[in-house]
Amino acid sequence: MTSDLLEKELNSDKPLQSLYLLYGEEKFLLGNCVKKIKKKFGEILQGINYVLLDEDSVDDLIYNIESPSFGYDKKLIIVKNSGLFKKDGRKKQGTPIQEKIGSYFSENDLDSSVTVVFIEDTVDKNNVFESISKKGIVVEFTELTEMALIARLKQIASLYKVNVDNQVLKYFIEVSGTNMQFLINEIRKLIELAGPNGTITKDSIDNLSIKQIDSVIFDLTDNLGNKKINQALEVLDGLIYNKEPVQKILITLYNHFKKLYLCNLAIKENKDIATSIGLKPNQTFLVSKYKKQLAFFKESELKKILNEFLDLDYNSKNGKIDLEIGLRSILCTYCCS
Repeated sequence: MTSDLLEKELNSDKPLQSLYLLYGEEKFLLGNCVKKIKKKFGEILQGINYVLLDEDSVDDLIYNIESPSFGYDKKLIIVKNSGLFKKDGRKKQGTPIQEKIGSYFSENDLDSSVTVVFIEDTVDKNNVFESISKKGIVVEFTELTEMALIARLKQIASLYKVNVDNQVLKYFIEVSGTNMQFLINEIRKLIELAGPNGTITKDSIDNLSIKQIDSVIFDLTDNLGNKKINQALEVLDGLIYNKEPVQKILITLYNHFKKLYLCNLAIKENKDIATSIGLKPNQTFLVSKYKKQLAFFKESELKKILNEFLDLDYNSKNGKIDLEIGLRSILCTYCCS
């Protein structure tokens, strides 16, 4: 089942299923579905009709499934990061607890009065996964595509009678990243600024939204490519003023220029750029930005800058140069070359 279908089902009059496995990178949507499950379940009293388990207490799962919830006609059990879905490729069989619980779900149908919800960061398709897949609802919460993010953000704005254009929302995502929770926090500020019947604009995003470091690095690289050293250093100063660690700035710059270099190779070898530079499905809009920046740099310049970043990292860790001074020196040297 997809996350969209699960949301629709939880919003309907359909009763809860007995068994769910929810996992994936999109924590905000996953968390929302868990809230909907709790709301649909009704009154909960921890230790009585509501049990919360984790890897340290998952041994008690079967006992809790089979134990009555005194005074209540149903029970909700939530198991977070249980360790049950980890697979050791060197072994044909799972751990004793994995074998026990996998067999339990294979051989037994849960009573309709019990709802078990597994919440995991990642899962391996081991025997427990296979058993639950046959008996319950399994949903992977993948990060939303750009279009899906735009649709959800537009829906939120419309609830407050605030107008926003798709292109403005696209810019908003480029600036603020693709984390749904962060985007919602940021768009709430923009909605409050716009007010009922108002409009969110690019200017309001520039004035109010917090730029993610990856977006700021694009700005810095644009200035660097145009040999605008003062503007490049202003962007660097802004990052430092906002208390971004210089080591993190160096690493992010290195990774950015590495992607530019890989983008160059992908174009030369006629390969897919998004795959070559490791973009997630909801980041493919960045391809055009990388290609545009690539026009500023020769392949030899990209190699040189990458090597200078590596040398700076090594020398700063060995006390031969201050990291911030070395970084400024690399930027100035490129713009003056």
